[in-house]
Amino acid sequence: MTVVMTAMITDLLARYPEQGMAIAFTVVMLGGLLQVLLGLLRLGRFIIMVPYPVISGFMTGIGLIIILLQIGPFLGFESAPGVVHAVTAIPGQLAQLNPSALFLGLATLGTLFVWRGRLNRLLPSPLLVLVAGTLGLQFLAPGADVARIGEIPSALPDLVMPAFEMDILKEMLVNAVMLAVLGSIDSLLTSLVADNVTNTQHDSDRELIGQGIGNTLAGLFGGLPGAGATMRTMVNIRAGGDAPLSGVVHALVLFAIAIGLGGYFEAIPIPLLAGLLLKVGLDIIDWPFLRRIHRLPRFAVFLMLTVLTLTVFVDLITAVVIGIFIKNLVTLDQLSTLQLDGVVLSNGKDRHGELPAEEESALQKFDGRVVMLRINGPLSYGVSRALTARLNGFRQFDGAIVDLKDASLVGLSTTMLIEEFVRAARARHAPVYLVGLNERNKTELARLGLLELLDSNHLVDKASEAFAQLQLGNETGVKIG
Repeated sequence: MTVVMTAMITDLLARYPEQGMAIAFTVVMLGGLLQVLLGLLRLGRFIIMVPYPVISGFMTGIGLIIILLQIGPFLGFESAPGVVHAVTAIPGQLAQLNPSALFLGLATLGTLFVWRGRLNRLLPSPLLVLVAGTLGLQFLAPGADVARIGEIPSALPDLVMPAFEMDILKEMLVNAVMLAVLGSIDSLLTSLVADNVTNTQHDSDRELIGQGIGNTLAGLFGGLPGAGATMRTMVNIRAGGDAPLSGVVHALVLFAIAIGLGGYFEAIPIPLLAGLLLKVGLDIIDWPFLRRIHRLPRFAVFLMLTVLTLTVFVDLITAVVIGIFIKNLVTLDQLSTLQLDGVVLSNGKDRHGELPAEEESALQKFDGRVVMLRINGPLSYGVSRALTARLNGFRQFDGAIVDLKDASLVGLSTTMLIEEFVRAARARHAPVYLVGLNERNKTELARLGLLELLDSNHLVDKASEAFAQLQLGNETGVKIG
């Protein structure tokens, strides 16, 4: 989101020096309103349909990112701009580490590991080390060579009225959609991390509405768009914050800093914060998955490690999108195999699957000249290719029955396949009977004009009716039908 905003502000200021910032914040408002709309349309549940290996991968990836980025500050150096820079800088930092910073960081980590249980509930360890570490450094070693937060500006934002330029309205909407989508994914993935740690279940749609309202107001006051922050969320959870009140307190403290209390926080040592975040990074890593990695299915391990690598070295959203894509392909293949088992194709001589004995017996009377296709349960587009291959083996027939009585869901690809089958039969002047169409399947077939290819008496409720009509044509010496 920061990358999108930076590029957008730079471009708009170059083209509209006076209105550029106002237009950029208008885009932020539009993005917030789009997030609200996503929540009202109840689309949040679709964004977080994420398989567990993907969740485990990006959780562990986020943990590693936090750890790698905080090693530098922990040793007394500035934070690196990215993971690769952080990793390559470690050898040089170890050779020139700052003893004071390292001592403070280790003391912070030690306290976080030791201060647990009832003591931590009474006084959260992050708050303890922040206060004790800052005061201790101020009074016991005021001249220590340890970086601190430093001056914090204090000011309240001005109201920014929405501004539009009609010639770039499309561009504004595109950027708003990007901000809304990125913010939504980021927030809901953070919610998934929190759910996984706390064994709770968030409301995705309410989350989107809340984030959208916040971003709309942020744009109105010249603020950058925000999203769920995994690091702050984990710090909050590990400190015992398990209710909305912790978020309210967080906002009030930031407001107090903005109106002039920033001076009380300027002395906080950076190595102390790095120690805090190192502990957070360790807590986010999915240790239960890693401990059992040698027992888990190979594909789950491969998917987790792929998402982990992409999270660390590319970005979180790319990692999740690719992880879900790979998982969906494999799942679709597995479901297609299962669904294909629910498709029965027989002409009384050759068959795939089993028909009831009376229907199989009825088919045998036609000596292979009638083929029956029965679909049981759902049938997705992934089955179409394999089903086409099977149907190609039953091209020589003088009559056909397509039984959809137990077909709970027939997708567009399968509907098109049935239409092709019916048209091929009509080209051979072979009658086709559709059996047991429910209203949903009838609507899908009618929408494609398939029902127009059939006489009304070829839509029957039971397979026995189709057999009876075919048998009548056979007994009178007329070609079947």
